[in-house]
Amino acid sequence: MLFIPKFESGNVIFILLSLNLLISSITKSKTINLQLQNQGYQQTPILWEGALYYGLTSIDLTNTIETKFEDDIPNGLRLGKRVEYFALSNLSQQSQIEVIANNIQIQRNKITLGEIDALLMINNQPVHLEIVYKFYLFDNNFGEGLKAWIGPNRKDSLIEKLNRLKNHQLPLLYQPETVDVLVENNIDVAAIEQKVLFKAQLYLPEDFELTNFDGLNKDCVAGRFIHCDELVKFQDCKMYIPTKHNWLVIPHVNVDWLTFDKANTSILDLINKQFSPLVWVKQPTGVIKKYFVTWWQ
Repeated sequence: MLFIPKFESGNVIFILLSLNLLISSITKSKTINLQLQNQGYQQTPILWEGALYYGLTSIDLTNTIETKFEDDIPNGLRLGKRVEYFALSNLSQQSQIEVIANNIQIQRNKITLGEIDALLMINNQPVHLEIVYKFYLFDNNFGEGLKAWIGPNRKDSLIEKLNRLKNHQLPLLYQPETVDVLVENNIDVAAIEQKVLFKAQLYLPEDFELTNFDGLNKDCVAGRFIHCDELVKFQDCKMYIPTKHNWLVIPHVNVDWLTFDKANTSILDLINKQFSPLVWVKQPTGVIKKYFVTWWQ
């Protein structure tokens, strides 16, 4: 027999009010979090100095202004897609830029060839834009120069991404299937300029100074990285382990700081899964620094 609990009317009202407050609190927290992520994205520098690098032309953001993020983002989106929302929101609020189309799937015989991140009109000039946001660690055991910049879990690298942009993502514009999309938007493919919006956070080994950045922007250096065996040096510090979406966020004090022991346990759980987490470390002086803690040496 189904048991249906009985509630006094006052209890029902209390429960409904509590639920409304909870939902309101969650919504407010999500909104604040999105704004912090958006702020962190916008304040991350472009990866290289100058307009042209590795045969790729960077979009000029010098005359753009910082903007609020007024949209919502679907749950479950990976970090790269989340960044596209922030980037396109910011670009669409610039007086000289119009977003014509974005996330254009290019298919041939029902097989996806790739995706055009965005078609823009900048001062009446049509632009094909590819949007990239990456985290790279400098490991000179992996290679020399640009080859030394790899992802936190050694699954990707800067060189691989530059080559993919140059040899796959940008040439996608000239596929016949893409031209059909351009015609629908009254855009002549011959008039289009191709640019990339490539932002990144760079991390150096602890106690290591890099003298040659091979044209990369030194301002992209956001912190350091250590091997998990070196965590003990932070035993007098408080720590915070942001979720991957919050890797974008500029460190601040208003988080739930963990003791070293609690943080160390959580970090080692991730390390055992061969996942290198980003960690905020608050020193006894109050200074906050960012570190990747790696499972590899």
